[in-house]
Amino acid sequence: MSAARRRLPDEVRSAAVRAWLSFSCTLVSLMVATLASYARSWLLAPALLATGLGVFGTAWCLLEILISRQIAAQRMRGPNSASPMSGSREPGRRRGPGRTPLQG
Repeated sequence: MSAARRRLPDEVRSAAVRAWLSFSCTLVSLMVATLASYARSWLLAPALLATGLGVFGTAWCLLEILISRQIAAQRMRGPNSASPMSGSREPGRRRGPGRTPLQG
C-alpha cells in the first residue's frame, strides 16, 4: 500500500459497507418489483415500498459517509491547526534515548 493512499478510519469504512449493503438490497427489491409488474403479481406493492425505503436508506448511508469523513478529518487535525498533525509533536522527538547519529 502506498503512502499516498492511507487506510480509511474504521467509522468511514463501516459506513461505506452499510451503504453498499443498502444499495444492493435496493437493487434486489427493484428487480423483484420489475418482475412482479411483468407477472401482474400481488408482490408489486410491497416490492415498490421496499424499493422506496431502500432509496431513502441508501441516501441516508451516503450522508453518513460524508459526515463521518468530515469528523475523521477534523480528528486528524488538531484544534486551531492549519495542517494535519501540526503541533502534535515536536520535530526532533522521534529518536529514542539510546540512538545517536553516526559519528564520522
